[in-house]
Amino acid sequence: MNERIIELTDITPKDFWGAQDIHLEEIKKHYPKLKIVARGATVKVYGEEEILDEFETKFRRLMFHFSRYNNIDENVILRVLEGDAQSNHEQMHDRDKILVHGLGGKLIKAMTPNQQKLVDLVLSNDMVFAVGPAGTGKTYTGVAMAVKALKEKQVKRIILTRPAVEAGENLGFLPGDMKEKLDPYMQPLYDALRDMIPPEKLEDYIFKGIIQIAPLAFMRGRTLDNAFVILDEAQNTTHNQMKMFLTRMGKNAKFMITGDPGQVDLPRRTISGLKEALLVLKDVEGVGIIYLDDKDVVRHKLVKKIIDAYKRIENQD
Repeated sequence: MNERIIELTDITPKDFWGAQDIHLEEIKKHYPKLKIVARGATVKVYGEEEILDEFETKFRRLMFHFSRYNNIDENVILRVLEGDAQSNHEQMHDRDKILVHGLGGKLIKAMTPNQQKLVDLVLSNDMVFAVGPAGTGKTYTGVAMAVKALKEKQVKRIILTRPAVEAGENLGFLPGDMKEKLDPYMQPLYDALRDMIPPEKLEDYIFKGIIQIAPLAFMRGRTLDNAFVILDEAQNTTHNQMKMFLTRMGKNAKFMITGDPGQVDLPRRTISGLKEALLVLKDVEGVGIIYLDDKDVVRHKLVKKIIDAYKRIENQD
């Protein structure tokens, strides 16, 4: 009897097989002539070579579907195992506007024309500045693009960083060790990732260093290659910090810099590294710059009204 061994690469077995192995049992029903044994992430299949070839092709389509969409169900299994493998593969690529399928089947994609322009800029440039007020989806869209690049193996790691400067607070006065002091600053980045990657897989990625979340100071001296790198809250960088970060760019890297020039928390008379970089790099080929505005706000409807109200006051000064 012929044997075929397939590994569930980057897939959490219990999520793939379903509660009480319901998905595994459904797959077995479609291949009664094969003996299918699943042990954790390893699948051993026994039977005739011709049936094994068909099984492996379609099983890998199921794996592809799960990796991209974060779920499978009885309908997906039926469609993949009973349909033509090539047509299934083409159907999976039909919805290119969707960046990532998040948890619970959440569709994560550009929600406004400017967000779509941001996506297009990232695809066509190695370095992109996304500038705009709170709630315009700068960071969230960037993280989605990074997760998409990782899933599609365009990069080997995601690196997310922020300057540890927030509303005049000082790290030294916060309780806990260094990680506990820094985690609150990184929370928005964790929140975005948790929308897009299952908890166990995210924890594993962070443990293995495939996803790294660290303050900007930790970037000094590094060469960031084969990575999708996002500098968030860049308005709070100084000249030296921004220059240091931008020159960390290595081979096969995508750099995205996000920020809101209206929310600078630096000491007075300190020039924002973001504002300066936008002037210095505006004509550099390979650098994309996009400005989002209140029309791109995708948070609660009140956020747009709040931004408008503050803008009116600031224009009076």
